Amino acid sequence: MAPLQPPAVVVTGLGILTAAGRGEQATVDALLRGRSGLGPLTRFSSARCGDLPVAEVAGMEQEGERPRTTALGRTALMDALAAAGISRSALGEAGLAVGTTVGGMPESEVALADLLERGEANETTWLRHECAYLTDTLADEFGMGGPAHTVSTACSSGAEAIATAASLLLAGEADLMLAGGVDAICRMTLTGFASLLIVDPDGCRPFDRARGGMSLGEGAAFLVLETTAHAHARNARPLARLAGSGNTCDAYHPTAPEPEGAGAEAAMRKALAAAGLEPGAVDYINAHGTGTEDNDRAEGRALRRVFGQALPPFSSTKRVFGHTLGAAGAIEAVVSILAMTHGFLPGTPGFAEADPACMVVPLAQSRRAQPRVALSNSFGFGGNNTVLCFSAS
Repeated sequence: MAPLQPPAVVVTGLGILTAAGRGEQATVDALLRGRSGLGPLTRFSSARCGDLPVAEVAGMEQEGERPRTTALGRTALMDALAAAGISRSALGEAGLAVGTTVGGMPESEVALADLLERGEANETTWLRHECAYLTDTLADEFGMGGPAHTVSTACSSGAEAIATAASLLLAGEADLMLAGGVDAICRMTLTGFASLLIVDPDGCRPFDRARGGMSLGEGAAFLVLETTAHAHARNARPLARLAGSGNTCDAYHPTAPEPEGAGAEAAMRKALAAAGLEPGAVDYINAHGTGTEDNDRAEGRALRRVFGQALPPFSSTKRVFGHTLGAAGAIEAVVSILAMTHGFLPGTPGFAEADPACMVVPLAQSRRAQPRVALSNSFGFGGNNTVLCFSAS
């Protein structure tokens, strides 16, 4: 009798909505061309930060009463289901894991302004403030009766939601999970990051010697995750396998990473160990690469220690999408999968000159290749680190 194969998690559909556009083809085109999604701030006025470039999602103004985060997430989730060939009627036992940091804050800010200026505000708006409102609303609308989890670990939230969903699948809590992340631009995050003096007025330039900080963005991405048995039973074609994940917490500083990237290094090693792979098996790394001085230096040093002189091609795509906070890990998971399914390595828009302090040099321009194993790095405030390892199906 042949030995039983361990259960595995595969990706059978994806949906993505960012400043680069909606869907797989728009995203691939933007990555291949190295097209920046940064532009003027139009969502709201800001006397202090109005001149900072941001990456806004266009065409989402006709969403009626839905909060912006819900509208973004709903669109990406519907696209993921359509790509996987799954109807709403099949979601009765499916689960949902959503990573977000902003939640309903854009609407809460409007309500607070109304309260201060007019002494009244729409009470319904306050109910939408919670991060979990998005998860609850989507699970209810799409009839998902399985596990429902909201993850808020700062900029690693989307990646950690995917890792959480995979854990639930492997534990037998569900056979099908929708997992991803969503965040919208709001005043608090834009002015907050500007107050930390880590926003580049010329747009983010990850790993570049002259980098001056991050650029904020918004968007959503979802993956359809299934056990291999469930995918096989419905004749689904896997796009990739989620081979492993790693999670660590630096607990070093509320906003700064551990300077040598110890937590990032440990997360990468854990993801590889979970996948049963050696560092030499990795063909591409989507770096967290925010463009801040501290993040890029710490991540670069961590990459060098894990991979040594055999560091595979890596890049940061933050200038294409902006830093989408809780959505970033999910968006970049999609990017990693698209790199494998479309046969290319994304470049690093904004990069021009290497910084010796980072100890690494990213891929500047996109190029054709056929990566079979990819790591996606996501590192958040508080030292919340999540690394996802994808392999070709």
